[in-house]
Amino acid sequence: MTRRWMGALLGGVCAVAWGGAAQAEVFGGVDFPGGIGSFADAVVSYQPGLEGAAPSAGFQGAFNALGAPDYSGANSCATTAACDFVSLGVGGALVLQFTNNVLTGSGNDADDLWIFEIGPDVEDTTVDVSVDGITWLSVGGVTGSTRGIDIDAFGYGTSAAFSFVRLIDVAGEGATTGGSVGADIDAVGAISTRAVAVVPEPGTWALMIMGFGLAGASLRSRRRIVA
Repeated sequence: MTRRWMGALLGGVCAVAWGGAAQAEVFGGVDFPGGIGSFADAVVSYQPGLEGAAPSAGFQGAFNALGAPDYSGANSCATTAACDFVSLGVGGALVLQFTNNVLTGSGNDADDLWIFEIGPDVEDTTVDVSVDGITWLSVGGVTGSTRGIDIDAFGYGTSAAFSFVRLIDVAGEGATTGGSVGADIDAVGAISTRAVAVVPEPGTWALMIMGFGLAGASLRSRRRIVA
């Protein structure tokens, strides 16, 4: 095994275990210092239309709110896979999780959390954050379209570490019927964020152990040759 190949193996394994260095990117005119890794990674729960009309089936793909914003302008969603966003329905709720990073405050009055809500209607959404997905803390809301929230204004500074965000459509704002009724969520991103260590899957641990074993064997072999 060459040192280059061995280094690439170990470097790749370590990158999986601890996450790569963030590269800032701009999405929708907003600067995200954490780049693509700033956005919600997992859907915890989705309950459309808790208090009224629910969106049609094609608009109920909660996974469409994950990752970076990708709304193409198309509003026809015959299937969830054809959609770029998810509709909450009247009073509907969506809970998303950051798995490789946490939402923090910035220590100033800049926006820390950004909600990408699409569509021409003004559809208010309340926003809550949580450390564990059980106890929820309100950080106000957004009033339609793409909007940011300064969580420092609610007392959560740079030491905060929120992994969960809950969005609840405000009933009575915007249309109450239609296929994409309720707030339409394209993405949720943490502007103020820090990475967290990712615990490798068992297969990754095996790869790491194999890599370290090969590295040790290579070094022993080189010592014997030199001797």
